[in-house]
Amino acid sequence: MSVSASICCWEVCSSTSHPSYGKLVSLTTRIGPSTLSYHSRAKNLKLNRYRGLSSLSSLEGSSGKLKLQLEPRAPSRKFYQPCALVVRCDHPQNADFPRYYSRKEKKPFPKPIVELRRAARERVKKNRGQPRKRIPPPKNGLIVKSMVPLAYDVLNARVTLINNLKRLLKVVKVHACSYCNEIHVGPVGHPFKSCRGHNASIRRGLHEWSYAIVEDVFLPVDTYHLYDRLGKRIRHEERFSIPRVPAVVELCIQAGVDIPEFPTKRRRKPIIRIGKREFIDADESELPDPVPEEPLKPILTEIPDTEIVAPRDEEETILIAEETLQAWEQMRRGAKKLMKMYHVRVCGYCPEVHVGPTGHKAQNCGAHKHQQRNGRHGWQSAVLDDLIPPRYVWHVPDVNGPPLQRELRSFYGQAPAVVEICAQAGAAVPDQYKATMRLDIGIPTNLREAEMVV
Repeated sequence: MSVSASICCWEVCSSTSHPSYGKLVSLTTRIGPSTLSYHSRAKNLKLNRYRGLSSLSSLEGSSGKLKLQLEPRAPSRKFYQPCALVVRCDHPQNADFPRYYSRKEKKPFPKPIVELRRAARERVKKNRGQPRKRIPPPKNGLIVKSMVPLAYDVLNARVTLINNLKRLLKVVKVHACSYCNEIHVGPVGHPFKSCRGHNASIRRGLHEWSYAIVEDVFLPVDTYHLYDRLGKRIRHEERFSIPRVPAVVELCIQAGVDIPEFPTKRRRKPIIRIGKREFIDADESELPDPVPEEPLKPILTEIPDTEIVAPRDEEETILIAEETLQAWEQMRRGAKKLMKMYHVRVCGYCPEVHVGPTGHKAQNCGAHKHQQRNGRHGWQSAVLDDLIPPRYVWHVPDVNGPPLQRELRSFYGQAPAVVEICAQAGAAVPDQYKATMRLDIGIPTNLREAEMVV
């Protein structure tokens, strides 16, 4: 008894007129009980069940999904089992650079207003006639205990990142423009005319490079420290009496990290709601006095600039670069998880960030047309790049090779400043940053060769 099986393979056409199209080729084989025979014309054909998958290596950087379904024409009990082979990649091969928003543009909402209103109507419709549910933490004033270890890891990752960047800046050259906020990682500054600072028209957009510091690479984003996260909003008259701390540190404090320099109120019982926006604290008099506890994890401290020591050799530089990249990824990944539980607000017109349920009332917004708003901020939900700006810079393909050329600007890629510093120090680049770095694009050697590129 013979079994007939059909194998569907995707074969890429070699036609020059349609290089991106393909065709399906059906190959039929006959399997007998003791012999395996083919047609005489199929002797020179190298039969491969997964024909067409030899080019899968070129699809590793694409975000597509390739699926091959193998099904037999006649069911068989012994010889054939239907299977599906799926090749996936979550990171695109090439991606556009992050869009630059001018000071006159308002930041887009993370979710459109139409979707927010639709979700609110569905939520009200779903909860109509249902008993009121208990308010979960942190909305009830308590902290999420499962997030406390993560908050300590984020805080320590931030300190590790700053300390390692100070050491890497001793061996990796980073340049900063004296007139605008642009920086460049490389032996010399790039020649692109992209300066928007003072007297840029006189200099025809050229940058005037100087040496950069850690604050130029890892932007300091400060916010007001809240003693009570659910307390009253900060008024305009209190803007100078309340201390300001880094936004990531404030997020970790509200998530459960105890820092003696910045005390905060820790409730042991959930609040009691008496209105839509009014509440009272529960009576905690019958509870025993709180005992000061030791930190869950030791908190690292920043090294002063006078005690920074450069790496001794190339091997130590690579180890520091890999540790820095791990701290950068750990801080961003942990902060993103904390932002899902603890609200972070950002002004839609300026970079002001506020960690808390609602934004403050300080009228210190100086963005475009702030006079019409009387200096008030336009608060909206923040994204991770608002809390931790990635600060994209141009990627240098070869540090020891020729510098970047102005005419070949469209062939170069970009990467966050921290990632570019670690890459030039010898660390491996993570997959999520390879799309904008354009590592698989061949760079012409001169302008004549660039003009020949289609």
